[in-house]
Amino acid sequence: MNSSVCRIQDAGCTLVYLIYNMLPIDRRGVAMIDLSLLFHDISGQYVDKTEQDIFSDVSIYFRTGHGQADKVFLCTDEDEYQMNLMNKTGVKEMLPGYESGVFDYYEVRIQLGDKPLSYFFKVVASKDKDEAASDSTDDPAIVYYDNRGAFTKKPAADNHMAFRLFPGVHAPSWARGAVMYQIFVDRFCNGDKSNDVLTDEYHYNGGHTVRVSDWDKYPHPSESYKEFYGGDLQGVIDKLDYLKDLGVDVLYLNPIFASPSSHKYDTMDYDHIDPHFGKIVEDKGDTLEKDITDNRKATQFVNRVTNIKNLDASDLLFAKLVEEAHKRGMKVIIDGVFNHCGSFNKWLDRELIYGGGAFESEDSAYHKWFDFKKKKKWPYNNSYDGWWGYDTLPKLNFEGSETLQQYILKLGRKWVSAPFNADGWRLDVATDLGHSESFNHEFWSRFRKAVRDANPEAIILAENYGTSRNWLLGDQWDTIMNYDAFMEPVTWFLTGEDKHSDSFRKNRLNNTSYFWKSMKKAIGENFGNFSMYTAMNQLDNHDHSRFMTRTNMKPGRSSDKKGPKAADEGINKGIFREAVVLQMTWPGAPTLYYGDEAGVCGYTDPDNRRTYPWGHEDKELIDFHKNIISIHKKYDEFTEGALIQLGDTKAKGILSYGRFTAKSASVIILNNNKKEKEITLDLKPLGIPKDCVLERLILTTEDGFDIKKEALKVREWTLTLTMPAYSSAVLRY
Repeated sequence: MNSSVCRIQDAGCTLVYLIYNMLPIDRRGVAMIDLSLLFHDISGQYVDKTEQDIFSDVSIYFRTGHGQADKVFLCTDEDEYQMNLMNKTGVKEMLPGYESGVFDYYEVRIQLGDKPLSYFFKVVASKDKDEAASDSTDDPAIVYYDNRGAFTKKPAADNHMAFRLFPGVHAPSWARGAVMYQIFVDRFCNGDKSNDVLTDEYHYNGGHTVRVSDWDKYPHPSESYKEFYGGDLQGVIDKLDYLKDLGVDVLYLNPIFASPSSHKYDTMDYDHIDPHFGKIVEDKGDTLEKDITDNRKATQFVNRVTNIKNLDASDLLFAKLVEEAHKRGMKVIIDGVFNHCGSFNKWLDRELIYGGGAFESEDSAYHKWFDFKKKKKWPYNNSYDGWWGYDTLPKLNFEGSETLQQYILKLGRKWVSAPFNADGWRLDVATDLGHSESFNHEFWSRFRKAVRDANPEAIILAENYGTSRNWLLGDQWDTIMNYDAFMEPVTWFLTGEDKHSDSFRKNRLNNTSYFWKSMKKAIGENFGNFSMYTAMNQLDNHDHSRFMTRTNMKPGRSSDKKGPKAADEGINKGIFREAVVLQMTWPGAPTLYYGDEAGVCGYTDPDNRRTYPWGHEDKELIDFHKNIISIHKKYDEFTEGALIQLGDTKAKGILSYGRFTAKSASVIILNNNKKEKEITLDLKPLGIPKDCVLERLILTTEDGFDIKKEALKVREWTLTLTMPAYSSAVLRY
């Protein structure tokens, strides 16, 4: 018996296996349901609109095997709605597979309110002829269905795995499935050497600044924050055509506001772009002597970052960058670091270069913008609250000052408005802002309104580790950096490592069942349609090791005895290509971290912030990225389609799934084993014809990739093919 078939025998208690996850049914009666054919998701395929208005009517659909269900109910916390079996005319234009007689579709039309709607399904199995003829009074078999798939126990009232609709919520349509590209500006491209931070330009966090002359030098393992390679906004402008040719739709820039570090998560002036990234039109003053730490004497630095001519010119260069990106059809998202600022910040002014800061005087207008633990320590009060105890990262005291709140809201509006016209914000450590979760929710609601009032199509995406459920209700964030439902499960399955390359666990490597359980749990916990299809699906970023390095499956840090070179050793490009294929065919916005496409390696921060290797890029990898991005953008199923699990979760290292719309379907297969594997898939759940031909769009291996078209025959819904070691394939009907 196929493991995806639920069979309940009239012989007492019988174990029955649900689709792939092998849950038992202990029930009497006679019924038969092919659980692999049950389906619903929150894509536009099974809800008639991807976005719903408040108090509007919406049609919701559910799929079963043909003739296998007696009744189907949509269940909410308050009600059960019996769904109607649709006729052929109603189904043909919107949902696949009806003509073959494989599926039945059920529909219910309900009126939404002004709050999110959570729901799951209850399927009552049809009785077969023998049971119908008997005088049995047993209840028929019942199966429930939510984001986890099919199961037998009725969900609890507070079911975080339920499907959810969000009436009245709008997310920018341009972000759905958009290919994003993250740029750590200092390490991307130096387009203007006249604005480079100089060696000894100023003192920061225990040492003087260092201008790095060797572009290819590894970042220092512990002091990279004061190393400057010279990347800037002009460099980004210079490479816009490269990014457009690659297939990029959206640029996400790590922080670009004035700041003393190379990472710039320690803002000193939110009102202006850092002239070291922008333009220095008036340059004068002196650098520091070697033994001097007083930045008031760093007169060249002070002039560069406080001279309004430099600041205005830098702001205008950012406006030009956005304008040039828009000309090429690309959007620009900027980084908002509002939980904390930097010790150089003009409101605190620990360096005493602005005057009037809260560090110097209790009478400062900004006194309440920080939480000082010692109230009688002025002047030079260093008892302010620092984020995670770092005195270089003063935590902003939002609850202590309505004026501060209004200032940040004004900034939120400013940078998405003319003349700058950024297309949205990425919010750093977003759940940390404030001193309570209730205030955090309240402020982000106000921030969303402020930003959307200024630019209705601006996106708000947030960084968060752990559940984001209560922030993704449509009134605060649009979406998130997708750690829980992408980066981590993909990393675990393909490499066995964690996202920092700090540990390797063999029981996670090639564990297909664990991959699906992790994915489904995180999807159900966090997402609605608007947030899932815009989620920033990254393999790596500025806070985590490069995915290419994870493919060597050897934990490490650049500070270890072996040094950063070890991050380049033993890598497996076959595994890397598998990951990128998965990234480009999974629901959401695939997001590249600069240089990944060119073969950049690196352990976690700061080694992950190596420079882009201009002049010695891995051109084959770049070509591969161009091709797989083209596939992602060409076929609607990858940006809008439903996601369905295929294959046996007990098959080690084999991952297969389908993406489909009413008019198209694709199959994605990964073999992450070190030997080739013959794979047989049942494609009936995908809704394609019983006998058909699939076209191979791409095949990747350890050695490269192949886009030569190849036909593969499907017979009786069965596809059999041989996959090379560490390979992936995209097949399309």
